[in-house]
Amino acid sequence: MHDGNIANARFFFVGVGGSGMMPLAMILAGRGAIVAGSDRGLDQGRVPAKFDDLAAKGVALFPQDGSGIVSPDQIVVASAAVEANVADIVAADRLGCRRMTRAELNATLFNASRVPIGVAGTSGKSTVTGMIARILHDAGRDPTVMNGAVMKDFARADRPFASALVGSGDAYVSEVDESDGSIALYRPRIAVLNNVSLDHKSLDELNALFAAFIGAAGMAIVNADNPDAAALALPLPRDRVTTFSLGGDADLVAREIVEEPFAVGFTLRDARVRLQVPGRHNVSNALAAIGAALAAGVPFDAAVAAIAAYTGLKRRFDLVGTAGGVAVIDDFGHNPDKIAATLATLHAFPGRLLVLFQPHGYGPLKAMRRELVETFVRGLNRNDLLVLPDPVYQGGTVSREVTSADLVGDIAAAGGAARHVPDRAAAAAHLVAQARPGDRIVVMGARDDTLPLLAAEMVAQLAARDKVA
Repeated sequence: MHDGNIANARFFFVGVGGSGMMPLAMILAGRGAIVAGSDRGLDQGRVPAKFDDLAAKGVALFPQDGSGIVSPDQIVVASAAVEANVADIVAADRLGCRRMTRAELNATLFNASRVPIGVAGTSGKSTVTGMIARILHDAGRDPTVMNGAVMKDFARADRPFASALVGSGDAYVSEVDESDGSIALYRPRIAVLNNVSLDHKSLDELNALFAAFIGAAGMAIVNADNPDAAALALPLPRDRVTTFSLGGDADLVAREIVEEPFAVGFTLRDARVRLQVPGRHNVSNALAAIGAALAAGVPFDAAVAAIAAYTGLKRRFDLVGTAGGVAVIDDFGHNPDKIAATLATLHAFPGRLLVLFQPHGYGPLKAMRRELVETFVRGLNRNDLLVLPDPVYQGGTVSREVTSADLVGDIAAAGGAARHVPDRAAAAAHLVAQARPGDRIVVMGARDDTLPLLAAEMVAQLAARDKVA
């Protein structure tokens, strides 16, 4: 499959509602392909609004029973995690359908574009991708964007799940995932490397993957404040690197950073910028996005004006609502870096934190156990509350060697305080019951798009509790 012959090509997505699958389905449908898909979440009745949005874009939806795969002409797109005995895969094998992974398909579209802009790093990928999308859109560049999160700038009542943009301009902007090694498939013109830290692979493996990624680019945008990222940029020709830093020595330096509860201001060159998202990490993300936009030919003044208009992503420090003096924030925090950044942003201001952390699987919980414990023990204050329900589980075979109860035990042994409430609804109710004016409730976790619904329900429970009182 080449980018030029997408129109009328036939695709079937197994797991079409996934955060990485849905935007690709949207892009292909927007470019004239015949797109269909199935999803376990659709069969289970979870988040129906998401599947309504896909159907409205012309994506035909089927039960995950093999009934949607009817022709050997269909290209079947599935993640590597989908088991071979899933009915759709059985049907694809029987018919001899061509198979592609999500990453293979995205890389094919990315590499075929005239200005491929790839955003890599352990944390901040979706935010930087969304920021670049806003800048290029406002500059009239009409980009195509593949994001793993819903971009609030482009979400409307008739398209609430705007994790993709389908544009006719030269740029294809995508976050690029290192967790499965698929970053090696991408050939960026402009490569952003936000940071390198432990998440899915060892640091040696990560550094090798990231080094090859930025080495392939015409221009690399690199975080000088991250030691591993900065070291990877050193061998590259100086005219092929733009560095950024918070107050350090770099090409793009943010100075005079002033934090607010839900915003942050800084000075870049001679421009004063105020972001509508909080935290020093978002200043770093903004510098990365501005660097990428400058490399793509956007004037500095236009880039700075657009970044100030960026309103954020769903599930990235997303203020869902306030009731009874208690703010409820929905956040994608699931690895140590992301969790630490959110806790630091919140602790820059007074108020107790009530955290519900749902681990995003038993495997990641085992892999990150020690780092997660350290992050919570360091990042929470004495009077904060941390409650862990059981990890998200959406079917399939999985080893349950390490549980939420184990993590709670480790935190207690390290001098912290946490509570295991296996049922998620009960965990949420416990925090609502404990909340007082001035508190911030934070719902944290990944790979579960019912978490925003839980956060909204907690706002409603707080409001109802206050009416009764």
